[in-house]
Amino acid sequence: MRLFAATFVVCASVLIGLASQDRRTAVNITGQVLDQAGVAVAGATVRLTRPAFTTRSALTDARGRFTFNDVPPATYVVQVSLTGFVPLERTVLVTADQAGSVSVTLSLIADTETPRTRDLSAKAAPRESSPIDQQASAPDLRSGASARVPLPAAEGVPGGVAGGVVGGLPSSAPPATAAPYPYPDSRRRDPWNRPRHPINSESYDRIRDNAFRSTGDDPLSTFSIDVDTASYANVRRMLNGGTMPPADAVRIEELINYFRFDYPQPSRSAPFSVTTELSACPWNPRDRLALIGLQAQRLDDDKPQRRNLVFLVDVSGSMEPEDKLPLIRRAMRMLVDTLKPQDRIAIVVYAGASGVVLPTTPGDHKELIHQAIARLQAGGSTNGGAGITLAYKIAREQFIRGGINRVILATDGDFNVGITDQRDLVRLIEEQRDAGIFLSVLGVGTGNLKDSTMEKLADKGNGNYSYLDSLYEAQKVLVAEAGGTLVTVAKDVKIQVEFNPAHVAAYRLVGYENRLLRDEDFNNDRKDAGEIGAGHTVTALYELVPTGAEGDLPRGGVDPLRYQQTPQAPKPSVVSEFSNELMTVKLRYKDPEGETSRLLTFPIVNRTSPLSDNIGFAAAVAEFGMLLRRSEHKGASTYQDAAALARRHRGRDESGYRAEFVRLVELAEALTRQSRH
Repeated sequence: MRLFAATFVVCASVLIGLASQDRRTAVNITGQVLDQAGVAVAGATVRLTRPAFTTRSALTDARGRFTFNDVPPATYVVQVSLTGFVPLERTVLVTADQAGSVSVTLSLIADTETPRTRDLSAKAAPRESSPIDQQASAPDLRSGASARVPLPAAEGVPGGVAGGVVGGLPSSAPPATAAPYPYPDSRRRDPWNRPRHPINSESYDRIRDNAFRSTGDDPLSTFSIDVDTASYANVRRMLNGGTMPPADAVRIEELINYFRFDYPQPSRSAPFSVTTELSACPWNPRDRLALIGLQAQRLDDDKPQRRNLVFLVDVSGSMEPEDKLPLIRRAMRMLVDTLKPQDRIAIVVYAGASGVVLPTTPGDHKELIHQAIARLQAGGSTNGGAGITLAYKIAREQFIRGGINRVILATDGDFNVGITDQRDLVRLIEEQRDAGIFLSVLGVGTGNLKDSTMEKLADKGNGNYSYLDSLYEAQKVLVAEAGGTLVTVAKDVKIQVEFNPAHVAAYRLVGYENRLLRDEDFNNDRKDAGEIGAGHTVTALYELVPTGAEGDLPRGGVDPLRYQQTPQAPKPSVVSEFSNELMTVKLRYKDPEGETSRLLTFPIVNRTSPLSDNIGFAAAVAEFGMLLRRSEHKGASTYQDAAALARRHRGRDESGYRAEFVRLVELAEALTRQSRH
């Protein structure tokens, strides 16, 4: 079988100068690593070595390029390696001649048979019709054929789909009418692999900022928690690209919950702890700011949960650019390196038709998994619904009781063929959610990002929605915070706050606009709500208007009632056993496999404290979000104030995310100033 091949182009450009006492010429060696299809290979390790010369290493960038500076002319050994590819080692003679340059081209095509793979040449379609082209060609679906690969099932892995369908439909699927995986010709025309979507067709749901509500009229506030972080990474992508984000792309709760806060670990009696704080509101001196923080229990490393993961990867034509499918491939590689032998992983693709690229495979078969990832190529239209159906089928067959059963959808959200009706997709996802298989979504790309679709699917699937704008974000989501991404410790988590009108005239929930619930939904266990993963923190902020300060309340009033008296707020002088309470926070949650919710109740005393690092930094992020949204509730907020507040309350920042936030605030301020000129 034809395994992977890569072409390595190495050029030595000469810099005329005094590199040594004998005036030998110093040389910069630059090169590029490509696979057999001519696609840049990022993340490959390139080593340059020779006797009596310290070995030097470099990683190829997003375009497969690498550089070694100031290398003396000599004979070197160049070694190139990347998991899933055949390592290459070649001798390169670098000289300095009169012309001032030396170029060397290396190439290798290896035909290797592995014990776990067989050739599909008997039913192979032409190479141009398959995006899974390095290891095996796709079956010819135009004739209705489907190819089963006789891979021997790994020990403990059931048959069925796990037996393997590569590049085609399962045998029960109807014949396709056209080749589903046309190889994109544009890659030959455009070596830089530029996006095909010059027109911005990104879509975001409309968000209207929560308004202030009168405590006398409406003392209860109810919402579902949210641990998605996609909005922050997406906003960062736009700002780093020199563009201010549209208001509807900014979901303030996702900006805040991108960061971890210093809340206490939970006791053994509950899967998360609850923290509350009350301080002055930085952007409105009249008001106060209340924080509600949840800290989920961390993973027990001594009791790892088995993982049954099915990656559902969009390989349609829109996924060709470097910030889409190539980024997903590298992100998947990072996750694979963390898999344990008891874990299981499968890869399903969809593009005009769906197929299994990797049958369910034990986590310690890393070479086989990496090879399957490397075969993913883009081309064709998008049939998201059919792919989802197949992915859930595999997840059901491999279901692990008491373990992690999750489908991970990686896409730009451009569902345009098949099950395009969101109601049908949501119905399918909800059915699988109730059966214990959750859905997480990894969004990628620019220009045609369907943010609204992906957010809804993850919400209904009891999963997370993350946006990958870089390899660093991929590492954060799939490696550093894999527990929170994949391991659910509590589901259907709802919060209901009752405000005491003796102390609170009005309140406003900052963010969570698309997570609001009816008050009666709080006690309804059939109502779906948010999930919290291992190690996650969840933060919510309320802006409170103290009783007696509501004269200039920024909300529309109503006319006096004609047939009944307008409710009057109790005066603070009225004494009761609850007089010193500002509000009561109630939470309901279910165990990951439970159906009956549990109730937690926390009365909050009316006592204001100085800004801590938790509430101070959360307030800075909220200010930033309101400024980006141009919210009418931003008060006296400025980008300078938000950056200064974040610096003062940066707290522990081991990963540097908070320092990066300050830089983004400063960048947004600069872009705003620029737009005024």
